[in-house]
Amino acid sequence: MPVLPGAEPYRHEGGETGVLLCHGFTGSPQSLRPWARYLAERDLTVSLPLLPGHGTRWEDMAVTAWPDWYAEVDRELRLLRERCSRVFVAGLSMGGALALRLAARHGDAVSGVVVVNPAIKVHGLSAYALPVARHLVRTTRGIASDIAKESAAELGYDRVPLHAAHSLRSFFRLVDGELPQVTQPLLLLRSPQDHVVPAVDSARVLGRVSSTDVTEILLEQSYHVATLDHDADRIFAESLAFIGRLAPRVGEEGTTAGG
Repeated sequence: MPVLPGAEPYRHEGGETGVLLCHGFTGSPQSLRPWARYLAERDLTVSLPLLPGHGTRWEDMAVTAWPDWYAEVDRELRLLRERCSRVFVAGLSMGGALALRLAARHGDAVSGVVVVNPAIKVHGLSAYALPVARHLVRTTRGIASDIAKESAAELGYDRVPLHAAHSLRSFFRLVDGELPQVTQPLLLLRSPQDHVVPAVDSARVLGRVSSTDVTEILLEQSYHVATLDHDADRIFAESLAFIGRLAPRVGEEGTTAGG
């Protein structure tokens, strides 16, 4: 199936510092593209891949699982490491969980982690029903476009395939167990008004990682997809400042973009 317009992956060859951006469950690179371009304009090397099964139609996602999604970002991280002296990982929602697992597994190869409204658990009674329900019902209603800003919209599926959701639950359990292995500097940005991921997920991340350099920022004006919401500019600026503090030469070589 062709990729939906706007859901294409994004890459930019910049300086010696690289950033890998991971989009969320049933979403696409569209939700992070403005962030990716902001970083690219400041001469960072940026990779924003399209996860398998995403950006086309939900039927394609129904035959994928978490190992497919994680393998894609793992591959992109390895490519960035070949090109860059420092690499940071970042993500929105499930993309935050992907970024955290990359940090846990790759250790010193990851210089820092930025997560926005990270998801770490499938909540509610539906989570316990998934092992059986996925064999009876193919999909449930979508979770895309939880945004306060009226002029913004997220390009994501309007249905959630339950086979994929069941795999997501397994992935979250895995990542939760690996959080103590995350030792890198961490910037966590979260929206108090998030209708997709509850605050307890961010609290769980903050409470279980082993990082000693940790910053939490509240995004008071945004819902779940904060990267397209009222606080988007703050996310972009805070992430750049975080990266610049850990890789001091960032931004010194001009503001050219591409991709």
